[in-house]
Amino acid sequence: MSGITNLVNHINLPRFVRVHQSFPHNELSREEIGIILENYFSQPEIKNAIKPKERICITCGSRGVSNMVFVTRWLADKVKELGAYPFLVPAMGSHGGATAEGQKKILESLGITEDSIGCPILSSMETVKISEVEDFSVNMDKNAFEADGVIVLNRIKAHTSFEGPVESGLMKMMAIGLGKQYGAHICHAKGDDYMSHRIFLIGNEMIKNANIRIGVGLIENAFDKTCKVVVMPANKIPDEEPKLLKEAKKEMGRIFLNSCDVLIVKELGKNYSGAGMDPNVTGRCANPKLHKGIDSQRLGIFDLTAESHGNATGMGRADLATEKFFHKISFDETYPNFITGYSPVGYQIPIIVDNEEEVMKAAVASCLDIDYENPRIIIVNNSLEIENILISEAMIPETENIPQLTVGEDKFYIEFDSNGNMKTVI
Repeated sequence: MSGITNLVNHINLPRFVRVHQSFPHNELSREEIGIILENYFSQPEIKNAIKPKERICITCGSRGVSNMVFVTRWLADKVKELGAYPFLVPAMGSHGGATAEGQKKILESLGITEDSIGCPILSSMETVKISEVEDFSVNMDKNAFEADGVIVLNRIKAHTSFEGPVESGLMKMMAIGLGKQYGAHICHAKGDDYMSHRIFLIGNEMIKNANIRIGVGLIENAFDKTCKVVVMPANKIPDEEPKLLKEAKKEMGRIFLNSCDVLIVKELGKNYSGAGMDPNVTGRCANPKLHKGIDSQRLGIFDLTAESHGNATGMGRADLATEKFFHKISFDETYPNFITGYSPVGYQIPIIVDNEEEVMKAAVASCLDIDYENPRIIIVNNSLEIENILISEAMIPETENIPQLTVGEDKFYIEFDSNGNMKTVI
């Protein structure tokens, strides 16, 4: 029993209903993705960027990107077909505990291995200085730098803590991914307000001074499924990526309700968002200047995904969490991200209580000036899977003029098991 158990036992949780949020299902099949890639590589400016007997590096990030194994394997096979020799490098800044072995293990957890892709993986944290811009150096993964050419592969999407012409995408994969921990640390050195600017500068320097040949950008829909694939010569990335980012932002999922008293996110995870939970959904952004997502007085989290390997980045944006969540945290995996990013906000530990039921009751009890008999609560599985959510009965009237929402007829109380964990399925 936690120290606050007796103080929140009087809270009676309300009835809930299931709500379906409608988003376009415009995802591409793997067959369609293969055809699109083949069409691009039939173009001379793409095909001729890779020459026989060259060593070609393909970047691999740390996110759970849709179709990443398929696309990486397709690119490796195409490089071989063109008579060159592919290899992979982990391009993920300080992730994996900022160690070469840790980064290779992250790729393995994503299904990216030498066997699954059919080529070597060269993992190292060593970088090479390739130039200087403004008042800082530009550094690049040594293995990538020594390759004859590099194919930069990444998902293009909105970032979780800054905005600008480029956010998460190909330029960031070069600046932070290929920069490794050292380069990522430099990129973050002036804070979020300068991130897009620095990413753009560093990406341009790599295109000008290194061996970047091709960019492969993936855009995902509200279900984080691939809905667009674009391949371009390296020199077109700076002009094309900002346009693709605008497209990606239009595809993003969100909670269509504007506010609630309590938001519950059942799982935090790096496989769902680089910030553990996407502020474009949850409204909890590390940068106080940006307003994203839903407004809530309290945010509680229940668990940490196995795919996060103990990396609890983003937990500091929650107010409450369970003991089981706390015991899954690996500080060795989590804290290198804090050093690299200069900000402790997302890495601070929430208030820890016994179980999931207590998270919900304590969240309600600590809200200011609400109807405690009829609190406005939203429950989601995570910040990615938001097609189906639960809302408390008090919020049903707020859904009436939102065409994207379909409210179920059954009203029910949340069921918890003997350990206080939620049994009700969303």
